Amino acid sequence: MAKNVLIDIKRNLDQYIGRRITLKANGGRRKTIERSGVLEETYPSVFIVKLDEEQNAFKRVSYSYADILTETVELIVCGDNDKEIKITYNKQ
Repeated sequence: MAKNVLIDIKRNLDQYIGRRITLKANGGRRKTIERSGVLEETYPSVFIVKLDEEQNAFKRVSYSYADILTETVELIVCGDNDKEIKITYNKQ
C-alpha cells in the first residue's frame, strides 16, 4: 500500500511540472525552511525544484515523495488568479 501512495503523490506532482511552487520544509530543531522556485522534474523516488537564484545559494533541491507523505515538506503550487494548491496525501 505505501508504494501505491508514493506513486499517487508522484502522479499528482507530474501535472504541475513547470509551475511555480513554494516549499516549507522541516529544518530540524524547530526551524522551518521556506523556499520558492519551479517544479523542474519528477523521478521515481524524488522530485527536483529549481530555486529562485536571487534568494538561494544553490540552484536545485530534491525531496522524496515520502517527505510529502510524512508532512516533513509542505508543497504549495501557485495557481492562476492567486489561487494556491496544497499538495498533500489524502488519507481516505
